[in-house]
Amino acid sequence: MTGRLDDGRNSGRFRLVVTDLDGTLLHDGETFEQRSITDRAVATIERMHDHGIGFAIATARPVSTGLAFADRLPVDAVIYLNGALIDFDPSHSDFDLLTGRRPAADGHLVKIGFPSARACEVCRDFLRELPGLKVGIVMDDVRYTNFDVSVYWKTQTWRYTDFSDGDIPDGVADKITVFPDEEQWKQLGPLVPDDFDVHVSEGTMWMLMSPDANKAHALRIVCDRLGVPLEQAVTFGDDVIDIAMMEESGLGVAVANANPKVLDIADAVCPSNNEDGVAQWIETNLP
Repeated sequence: MTGRLDDGRNSGRFRLVVTDLDGTLLHDGETFEQRSITDRAVATIERMHDHGIGFAIATARPVSTGLAFADRLPVDAVIYLNGALIDFDPSHSDFDLLTGRRPAADGHLVKIGFPSARACEVCRDFLRELPGLKVGIVMDDVRYTNFDVSVYWKTQTWRYTDFSDGDIPDGVADKITVFPDEEQWKQLGPLVPDDFDVHVSEGTMWMLMSPDANKAHALRIVCDRLGVPLEQAVTFGDDVIDIAMMEESGLGVAVANANPKVLDIADAVCPSNNEDGVAQWIETNLP
């Protein structure tokens, strides 16, 4: 199992690179499923890792759409679902282990969520106030929703639900996702309970999560587990949800295509995701 990083081969300031996927490391595609990573990015990260610098992914993606990228890269840790699930032994992970279909060894995974019954209660409360709201619960890589998720994701496993008692299995839910229209957007904020934090992804999807399920908290856990001081971590991002993580690390780098709020707080800016900006920055600044 991955342990603390040995910095004997790396005498530089940074010992860990953490990057978001969509809009940051990945090239854009006509659909969500067509977003991709280039051979250049893979080779550059492999060279960096060979020089003793750790590498981690921090993504909003669930296991079903994030695992393929983790499998292509020399990852020391993978943060899925914006921090609701952290994998500390990626080389020995597969879909079944990461989604609870088979048990993981102690310390292999960190899971931060909330009871599925509580998630159902919140969804029912939303729908009482906003009938027609598109809402769902993500748990063990299944989306339990009141709408057809193929509108947004073509390959996601989903189950229709009205969120009634007993309709969704007992367990630890990762997040609640909401797609409000313009009018619902204005009304939704005051309805969010105090025991959830809200993150907005790509300006369209609201994600309600445990207050401890976020990229900044996950970064602290990863750095502690790998024995890397936060000031020796460099993070890359493009969306508002990446800001806290970028501010927590020693250096926060925005890709040129990032949200203006991300560009405003960034310590540095690299070329865009479609120009392999992360790889370019690594080539210039690290071995």
